[in-house]
Amino acid sequence: MKDFSHIRQLLETLSVQAANLDRQRGEHHLPLFDDILFHCHAKLLTPCVQETKSTLESLIREQDSKRLTQSRAEYLTERLLAQISAIQREISTTSVRSHEPKHASYYRKPISTLYQELAQHQEWERRLADMVQDKQYALDNAPFNEKQIAQSALLAVEQRLKRCQTAKTKLENQITYRERNQ
Repeated sequence: MKDFSHIRQLLETLSVQAANLDRQRGEHHLPLFDDILFHCHAKLLTPCVQETKSTLESLIREQDSKRLTQSRAEYLTERLLAQISAIQREISTTSVRSHEPKHASYYRKPISTLYQELAQHQEWERRLADMVQDKQYALDNAPFNEKQIAQSALLAVEQRLKRCQTAKTKLENQITYRERNQ
């Protein structure tokens, strides 16, 4: 029986390196590898390492259960080595890739962030609308000599509300566009 502890250790090291790299550079705009080598179509490196670990576990499981044929052993071994090599190559070329031009999607916020920002803008809109009502009430009940101050306070809050609503509409349009085109 073969001892795979060295390969497991290598995969653990690659897993840590992949996680660090994924945190550093984020998701790529296309899958990192072709779908023949990695079925996961991942845009991050960590899922590829997980698939490589799964390939190793399949090899070990089939060997332990005595179901591993010669051709299956060759296939799984070649696949495992190719996957490890591809991941190592991807990690080693990080400095080269950092100088590549970024795809437009790199600069886009994740849709979850857009939803969070939309929720925040909705809350601000609600608060500003309440402030507009308060300022209108203050204007209506202000003595004559304070009407001008109350009027300018109302105008300032109304302008803030309008800017908030414009930003909220822009976020809603971005979300709609992203949902339709993904």
